[in-house]
Amino acid sequence: MKKYFVLKLNPPRPTFSQDMTPEERIIMHQHISYWRGLMAQDYVLTFGPVMDPAGVYGLGIVAVEEEEQVKQFIRFDPANGLNRYEYYQMMAVVPENKN
Repeated sequence: MKKYFVLKLNPPRPTFSQDMTPEERIIMHQHISYWRGLMAQDYVLTFGPVMDPAGVYGLGIVAVEEEEQVKQFIRFDPANGLNRYEYYQMMAVVPENKN
């Protein structure tokens, strides 16, 4: 049975989305490619920046068999360390399988 988790990516500063350095921008492009790869493997339902006026942050929802997978996804994310993650299990309502 799938377990769902919401991940919040907290940037290093509130203005991060407006004033990334060239090095940070490269890391964030790698971050996007990394999560798209996991999406192609059907682990990621959605992800992207949340345009909160108090400060932009990242949000994603993943579907996994075990929480350890979430920890591995975070561990290997190129943006982990530059940014800080929070994650929580979600009691998600998803479409029923019609097959």
